[in-house]
Amino acid sequence: MLVGVVIIVLVLGKLFVFSKPGKDGGTNGKKGGDGKNVKSSGGGAVPVNVYVVGRESIENQIFASGTVLPNEEVNLMSEATGKLVKLDIQEGAYVTKGQLIAKINDRELQAQLQKVIYNQELSKKIEARQKKLLNVEAINLEEYDITSNNIKVLEAEQEILEAQLARTEVRAPFNGRIGLKYISEGAYMAPGTPIVTVVQSNPVKIDFTVPEKYTPNIRIGNVVKFNLDGDPSTFNARIVAVDPKVDENLRTLRVRAIAQNPDGRFFPGMFVKILADLDADKNAMMIPTEAIVPVLKGKKVFVVKNGKAQEVMVTTGLRTDKKIQVMDGLQVGDSLITSGIIAIKPNTAVNPL
Repeated sequence: MLVGVVIIVLVLGKLFVFSKPGKDGGTNGKKGGDGKNVKSSGGGAVPVNVYVVGRESIENQIFASGTVLPNEEVNLMSEATGKLVKLDIQEGAYVTKGQLIAKINDRELQAQLQKVIYNQELSKKIEARQKKLLNVEAINLEEYDITSNNIKVLEAEQEILEAQLARTEVRAPFNGRIGLKYISEGAYMAPGTPIVTVVQSNPVKIDFTVPEKYTPNIRIGNVVKFNLDGDPSTFNARIVAVDPKVDENLRTLRVRAIAQNPDGRFFPGMFVKILADLDADKNAMMIPTEAIVPVLKGKKVFVVKNGKAQEVMVTTGLRTDKKIQVMDGLQVGDSLITSGIIAIKPNTAVNPL
């Protein structure tokens, strides 16, 4: 009974309350005072702002993160076995190419070399006397050949000993600065024992990576700009090498540039921000970024055709702070909708402002 009463109340309310004529004499606002039908206020065209697509010139710039690397760097190690008798370096000092860094005890090798030299002198004297005797046929040719061959053997032994002596000396392979030493004078050395690091930091290398799509724009000889972290100053570096392959995991191309560092301002391992000016595009189609609508299959925009909004899929390229480049999908002169995009659907009537 209660349910029946509720239903009756609802029916009566529908008939006598919700069907009550409006102030203008019509029902539910659908008719005017003269009884004629009028169009609902929500059925008109949607007002939108439009942007006429054209072409313009843009600068092709990319930003990347880079790392400062030394021009040359090597860990000096021992080639010989023995006691380290000399380590005449200061950590952080500047050294020149060929300068003696470390010396290993070579007394035994020096004695062997001196012995070979004495035997050489004796063999040369014997060879000279035998040559005179050979000329008068006082000795046979075989005796002279043995002495002559002995001289050559001694010369070979001398070269071996001199090579072994050279291995007891560790010299700077290039101009640079000494790093922190790993060993002290008096230590016993074995082949491969690290001694010290030599670093050449003028000039320095700047390594950075760029997305693979910029590969055609990176050329050897191009100049890039870079900044140190926390330093507003701008410096220049020249591209000297490009990796011949793209990293298949990151899809990036590794690039190397060279920067002069006479004041030692750049230290290997420092982080730098790279700005590369690539070839400018003088015929780019740029549109406002707010006109782009990301969708599952890519990106789309709305254009006005015959007073209605039409959906167009586009391919984008470079981006600036306010605009983005369109590579495909639009034509010059298209009227691009830039406002009210969320409320627009394909074939919606629009009113360009």
